Amino acid sequence: MSFSQPSSHSFVVYTMMTRGILYILIATLSFAVMNILVKDISSLPALQVVFFRAFGTFVFIFPYMVYKKISIVGHQPKFLVLRGVVGIISLATFFMAIQRIPLGSAISIRYLGPIFGAMLAAYFLKEKINKGQWFSFAIAFLGVIILKGFDLRIDFISLGLALISAVTVGMVFVLIRFLGAREHYLTIINYFMVISMLVGICSFPFWEMPVGREWFSLASIGIFGLIGQVFMTRAFQLEEASVLAPFKYMELIYALIMGFFFFGETYQLLAFAGIAMILTGMLLNVFAKNRTKKIQ
Repeated sequence: MSFSQPSSHSFVVYTMMTRGILYILIATLSFAVMNILVKDISSLPALQVVFFRAFGTFVFIFPYMVYKKISIVGHQPKFLVLRGVVGIISLATFFMAIQRIPLGSAISIRYLGPIFGAMLAAYFLKEKINKGQWFSFAIAFLGVIILKGFDLRIDFISLGLALISAVTVGMVFVLIRFLGAREHYLTIINYFMVISMLVGICSFPFWEMPVGREWFSLASIGIFGLIGQVFMTRAFQLEEASVLAPFKYMELIYALIMGFFFFGETYQLLAFAGIAMILTGMLLNVFAKNRTKKIQ
């Protein structure tokens, strides 16, 4: 009996898949660390934190864009500006929520973003939503209701901030899908960073002077945000979105672990069940959507 050796093509595909999954795990870990740092400086205004988050990325990607002669203005400036404005609203409200409620709760509620994105894409981009997805949406929304009902640390203002962040994340998804075939991904990111910095500067009168390790946290937020974006982008360049999507939710696992060790955040059983339902709903949404694609 003879065993055939794997072809070089199969080896390359396997290697790319492994690297893609590794990169998505690094990206989600980087974003989780960034979120921990944001919560660590809850005394500083969210828009001030947003400025340093954007500046830390801008100082790296803008010179690279100039060097590579990547378009700064782009071909769809109106939609690029809209993506930037929607993105800053999403990021600012998310940071505000992180500063007010447990990290895992804020991230869980923000995970509703793909649901709103799917609904908006169905209306604006005429993308279809199948029955399996609607079922997954219902599970996720029920999870939010349970989480809010049994985690008394989540007040209605914090819930509202997290939901606004989720809705605007959905809007960002739709805008990126629209701009994806028309603009370089760095042009899209750069618009977001520039607009975030401008909004942050406008809030300068409300800034507070960082002290001690807050300076380190502010600088690190930009660095870890950049690492997350770079590895996330590379991951989706190496592997199909359907393979990577479930690993994106590792960010929540990281957040629950880090929130416990750094801030002593714990959850009652029913509140934790709500988080689990949100995560389950989002994963079912991925599987339901992928199943429809395979059938088509």
